[in-house]
Amino acid sequence: MVDHGRAAKLGDAIKEIVARRLDKGLRDPRLGFVTITDVRMTGDLQHASIFYTVYGTEEEREDSAAALKAATGMLRTEVGRNIRARLTPTLEFIPDAIPENAAHVADLLATARERDSAARALAEGAQYAGEADPYVKPREADEA
Repeated sequence: MVDHGRAAKLGDAIKEIVARRLDKGLRDPRLGFVTITDVRMTGDLQHASIFYTVYGTEEEREDSAAALKAATGMLRTEVGRNIRARLTPTLEFIPDAIPENAAHVADLLATARERDSAARALAEGAQYAGEADPYVKPREADEA
């Protein structure tokens, strides 16, 4: 039986523990400015997927990913010391695609604005294909 509330609470606790440990600093010089964005737990609480973002260039992102992979065992030990669970979950670090997705959405919105302004410019000089009011008018009583 899966307890989603317990998984969410444990995920939040792991997020805080890992973020606090990263804030204290690791001895790895490859680690850049890492932000833990989310932690998702499996239903059996055996595995934690930790999503993170790195502020910087692509090279800094790759270096930070390597540093996190190297520090996974130490971070798992830190999590095991600070949670109250029978088993310590395995940790998996996954780069979060939030910045890339946000940039893509911003590009799509800019394209939509350009198309809207082009359509508005075409509509300004447009004329009706037929009459200006194509709807049938009700007959007046005196026309009969």
